[in-house]
Amino acid sequence: MERPTPSRGRRTASAVLAAALVLGGAAVARPAVADASPAASVGAGSFRLADIPAKDGVVLKADVFTPAAGTPWADPRGRYPLVVQPASWGQNDLEYVAQGRALAAEGYVVVTYTVRGFWGSGGEVDVAGPKDVADISTVIDWALAHTPADPDRIGMVGLSLGGGLTLLGAAADPRIKAVASLSGWADLTDSLYSGQTRHLQAAAVLAGIQAPTGRKSPEFARVLDDLFADRDLPGVVDWADARSPARRLDRINANGTAVLMANAWGDSFFNPSQVTDFYQRLTGPKRLELRPGDHASQEFTGLLGLDNATWNSARRWLDRYVKGDPAADTRTQPVQLDVRPSGTTESHPDWQSVSSRTERLAIGADGLAAAPGGPAVGPADADWRTTVLGDTPSGASGGLALLSGLVDQTVHQPPTVVVPLLARPAAVVRQSQPYPQGLSLRGAARVHTTVTSTAPQGTVVAYLYDVDALGIGRLVSHAPRSWSGRTPGQPFPLDLPLFTTAYDLPAGHHLALVLGTRDALYGGETPLGSRVTFGSSAADPATLTLPVR
Repeated sequence: MERPTPSRGRRTASAVLAAALVLGGAAVARPAVADASPAASVGAGSFRLADIPAKDGVVLKADVFTPAAGTPWADPRGRYPLVVQPASWGQNDLEYVAQGRALAAEGYVVVTYTVRGFWGSGGEVDVAGPKDVADISTVIDWALAHTPADPDRIGMVGLSLGGGLTLLGAAADPRIKAVASLSGWADLTDSLYSGQTRHLQAAAVLAGIQAPTGRKSPEFARVLDDLFADRDLPGVVDWADARSPARRLDRINANGTAVLMANAWGDSFFNPSQVTDFYQRLTGPKRLELRPGDHASQEFTGLLGLDNATWNSARRWLDRYVKGDPAADTRTQPVQLDVRPSGTTESHPDWQSVSSRTERLAIGADGLAAAPGGPAVGPADADWRTTVLGDTPSGASGGLALLSGLVDQTVHQPPTVVVPLLARPAAVVRQSQPYPQGLSLRGAARVHTTVTSTAPQGTVVAYLYDVDALGIGRLVSHAPRSWSGRTPGQPFPLDLPLFTTAYDLPAGHHLALVLGTRDALYGGETPLGSRVTFGSSAADPATLTLPVR
């Protein structure tokens, strides 16, 4: 990722605080009970609350689930495989009670803990920093000393913050044999600043969830302030890089940790492109699952104790690589995709096999190159310029953090626009001819165009829509890209990859590409009143590249 250069801040985040408060209040209050509390019967085993002291004196609140004596999978010494579960952002150790019970009944010792800085755990929120990573090994050490846990069979599973910590734990502690990262991140810098664009709405939601449940460290408070104020972005990137599993991938590979990653196509915080990029670079046992939804929405019913495909897959992964049971997970195709909008499941041997070819459409003066069988874009169409008003709403939108992906998951309705009503003074809109047989998009579409601006800095957000005969457009994918330090009036090329997806365009529908300069999800850099010109020429044609099956 390119390093940012400081740019002038013009507006603060559009916060979705209502959603934040709902999620922040979803955690269950933890009784103030210490390690000496009597064990309670939980299914076939027992449950107790515990206090785990960290090396710096901070006390982590934890739950301990222990299998009943005689439960299968104990070694000759009576020791069971261990699973460590860090709680997710803003939640506490009681979050995983249902899953802890299930794992204990299947022969695991389970230790779930509240990450430092949240709820009853001491210290300040470290956001997967060095203190949080050290706490993982502390919890493992404590479990080996205070439970019948087997030091040779250790795994981790976590959701959201816990999912990111599982990957960081895999890099830091070679005792960990397998991890299941659920709605976790691979690259925190990408989460906050992909396309050199500040993801302000997502950051505001995370801050809103943290406020009533955790205590910010001065460092975290400073980073948030800098992000919102568009200040010292190189410092923000350095902070986020240090918390990114992608920067420690060589250590994960060296440890040979088995890694399962399960994420959502519409994750507001951790877009699927960073997940697929990370997955491809893993060299040990690995599995990738992507489903429609938003952040942590696919896993939620599993927290309630209901049957859940993602949690079931995580348990099978642990059975295979922590218990060492080869019969537990015999799936030979490690990449599983639930395709939008139908939810049809596909399996592939690797990410490279997800798409079989690419289609390169010319972005012409009046439309995209026609679908097969239609008229071609002529030479005159390749040379065009379209100017839009900077920082002006067009009607196109990436949606709302935490909500849009959830709606897509539950009712198959992504962010929707009426394409003929989009504000043409504020956006470039280009449409293809209908695809009579439909089109199977698999991967990250890419836009190439030429940009000229009256200001040295700016932002473009590209949207790809599935459009029906009535002009109703459903969002397939989008992504932002910002720039700074450009000479006003001087054209420059812009390449913009959209977030990866798997989407089946229905027969008879067509595609619409929209290029705008403002979206409430992001901290845009385009000055209000400036003019941004998108263009194409015969020497450097504007194109839309589509990975398809």
